[in-house]
Amino acid sequence: MMSQKRIQLKGITWNHSRGFTSMVATAQRFSELHPNIDITWEKRSLQAFADEPINELAKRFDLLIIDHPWAGFAGKTKVILPLEKHLPKAFINDLAENTVGRSHESYSSNGHQFALAVDAATPVASSRPDILKKKKIKLPETYADLLALAKQGLVVMPGIPQDTLMNFYMMCCTMGEDVCSSKEHVVSEEIGIKALQMLRELVVEMDSQIFNWNPIQVYEAMTQTDKYAYCPWAYGYTNYSRRGYARKPLHFHDMIDIKGFGKAVSTLGGTGLAISAQTKELETAIKYVEYVGSEECQKTIFFDNGGQPGHRKAWLNEHTNEVSENFFKNTLPTLDRAFLRPRYNGHMYFQDRAGSPIREYLMHGGDEKKLLQQLNELYLKSLNI
Repeated sequence: MMSQKRIQLKGITWNHSRGFTSMVATAQRFSELHPNIDITWEKRSLQAFADEPINELAKRFDLLIIDHPWAGFAGKTKVILPLEKHLPKAFINDLAENTVGRSHESYSSNGHQFALAVDAATPVASSRPDILKKKKIKLPETYADLLALAKQGLVVMPGIPQDTLMNFYMMCCTMGEDVCSSKEHVVSEEIGIKALQMLRELVVEMDSQIFNWNPIQVYEAMTQTDKYAYCPWAYGYTNYSRRGYARKPLHFHDMIDIKGFGKAVSTLGGTGLAISAQTKELETAIKYVEYVGSEECQKTIFFDNGGQPGHRKAWLNEHTNEVSENFFKNTLPTLDRAFLRPRYNGHMYFQDRAGSPIREYLMHGGDEKKLLQQLNELYLKSLNI
């Protein structure tokens, strides 16, 4: 009797329980179901995940967890596969119907689906309910409430360039103007100035350490110390709402109303599972991707091992919500109204460079008009890449 050929796949994801242990667990179970298949996952930093070009990764890995603004680049360079050509149509349609916000759409470009939205996220609010209860403070509902809480030293948010840019997008979108929708400027001067000034007004009340912190570091500071009671907006991580993961679990919430414009419209994040165009084991890779993206896997093995599902039925599931203090039900409205970032080929050039000058302004103040002009120059250049 001939033994089956051993098939090996390699994947690259990002370094957090949400991104790594969830994928390792799905690979382990898939290998148990298919004993001739080995799938190994490697990890990289969160910053490298946002920055490193996927064309280089696609040379070395069969499977890639990607950030959705790479979809336009993928469409132009063809370094990852259009999945709708390989997956069953009924399966793709199910994911489209059960998307969380615009997560499924976010990985499409030029009529092709370049990744499955196996992970859904956007900035949401979070709190330490025990601290708020002890201090007899209610959750903030408005920008004025938030500013008052910040003046007590109880508010924190991520301030590295990437998150600073996403918060700028959020403020502009909430005030009614989607960024990068014009061919002339990032945003109108009036809205841009107002957005910058509101963010600056808020951060001057916060610990300067935030300018070195991404969302993970914010959540670690909120759960490992008793210094901070509230974060108004940071990409949600269900891990920190689960018993046993953090010293003190967080509760997650929809966001505040921004000065009469309604609840904040944050910038959609999440991650997608893609297949390299260079894989030599296409049939196996397709089977695995379909397994990970399925409703059953998303709400069980993927979630139970640290994942933050991208399938809507996993967000509405009683088990996932019971384990996470209703993280999913509480924040789903935020996901459903989130802004979908531009995905044209050159947008990553803009995204990689626009956060730093905004961060400098938030740290030290400055001329808002000059800053907006700097952003416009970067933006116009990115349109021609």
